[in-house]
Amino acid sequence: MRVSKSFRPFLAVVLVIVGTAAILWLMGRPLTYKGGLIELWGPVGAKQSQMLLDWYSASHVVHGFLFYGLLHLVAKRWKPGEKLLAATLVEAAWEIVENSPVIINRYREATIALGYRGDSVLNSVSDIALMAAGFLVAARVPVWASVMIVLVLELIPLAIIRDNLTLNIWMLLSPDASIRAWQAGA
Repeated sequence: MRVSKSFRPFLAVVLVIVGTAAILWLMGRPLTYKGGLIELWGPVGAKQSQMLLDWYSASHVVHGFLFYGLLHLVAKRWKPGEKLLAATLVEAAWEIVENSPVIINRYREATIALGYRGDSVLNSVSDIALMAAGFLVAARVPVWASVMIVLVLELIPLAIIRDNLTLNIWMLLSPDASIRAWQAGA
């Protein structure tokens, strides 16, 4: 069976996602929540990062917008499928690193995610797919629309759970006691 050249990067994206799921499973990540429970939404608490979607799903969509913007600037000659594959490889690598004991413990120590246990394989696969969705939307909408979408995706979780991608990165790299206190509602 021959696969057309234009379709190959998209097939590679699927293979990266399947390979990442296998790696995460081999790392000991659970496939789903306890007892095989699968729900659409994992609220803040034990089910967060275990179900298909959660409050941090928006941050993965934002990753897609950011990766698209960066690759649009630095890899102008690459075909769209090649850019998507590169973004998927970065997101997949992050999912593997994010679910390592070192990073899980860092989240527990430095961020508001005190009981964070890492993602289920289902949630990680969903995160990668959401990044790809964000990437594909960014490729099709004007820059102003991308900026507006990213702002909304950052502001809604900030208003509701006092966390978002920006604060997550900030707290992982340079924890701030006053931000942590604010996130905890103090």
